[in-house]
Parts: sequence; C-alpha cells; structure tokens
Amino acid sequence: MSNKRVYEVMYIAFPETDDEEILKINETLTKEIEKQGGSVVKIEDWGKRKLAYEIKHKQEGRYVLIEMEGSGKEIAELERRMRVNDKIMRFITVRVDEDRKAAEKIRAKRQKRKARIGTVKVAEVAQVTTEEQQSQEK
Repeated sequence: MSNKRVYEVMYIAFPETDDEEILKINETLTKEIEKQGGSVVKIEDWGKRKLAYEIKHKQEGRYVLIEMEGSGKEIAELERRMRVNDKIMRFITVRVDEDRKAAEKIRAKRQKRKARIGTVKVAEVAQVTTEEQQSQEK
C-alpha cells in the first residue's frame, strides 16, 4: 500500500481577485506541493459564491478547490503560504482518502446486496413462468 494520502484544500479569495491572480496563486501552490514531493490531482475554480457569513466585511468570495496527493508534510508549508497571502481570506485542508475508502466499501456492499436481490427476483420469475407453462400443458 502506498503512503500517498489524498487531501482537499479549499481556499476563499477576496471577490475582487481576478482570474489572472487566481491562476498565479494556484501556480505558486502547485509548485510548492510538487517541491515538497506531492502532486496536484485537480484544481477547480468554483468562481464567486455567497459566503455563509461575512468575512472581513465581504459578502462573497472566490472559491477554489485543490485536490492533491502527498505524504502530509506538504500541508504545513502550503498552509503557511496561504496564511501570508493577502488575497486569501480563508482556507481549510481535509484528508479525504479514508472517507473515500469507507464510502467505497459501503457502495460495494450495496451493489452486492442489490445484485443478490436481483438474482432472487429473477429466480422467482423463472419459477412462476415454469409453473404457468406446466399448468398450460395440462
């Protein structure tokens, strides 16, 4: 089993931050992740969204989600860089690999149960049709 863990890093930039600045921030964070030995799986720019509550007198912010793989040592430096960046209002890092494994186990269990129930129903239908054929032959 590999020691790569999967993390989601979400940051909220000030709403007036333009696309070019967001790209620059993403590029800087990506370089830092790769320098520390991690890799970026994907970056999603969700654009401007309304904040759940006011932050620094702002009602909305630019949301960006970064999914990355790494050992975990990248997180400290990444968060330090986001903390000192004056374009970023808030950020959060969440390890998601364990949750995804648990969700996959549940999904597999449901599919197995669904398949088992499906075969039982097929067997019941087959039994009913053979009984009908036998009654018609009489």
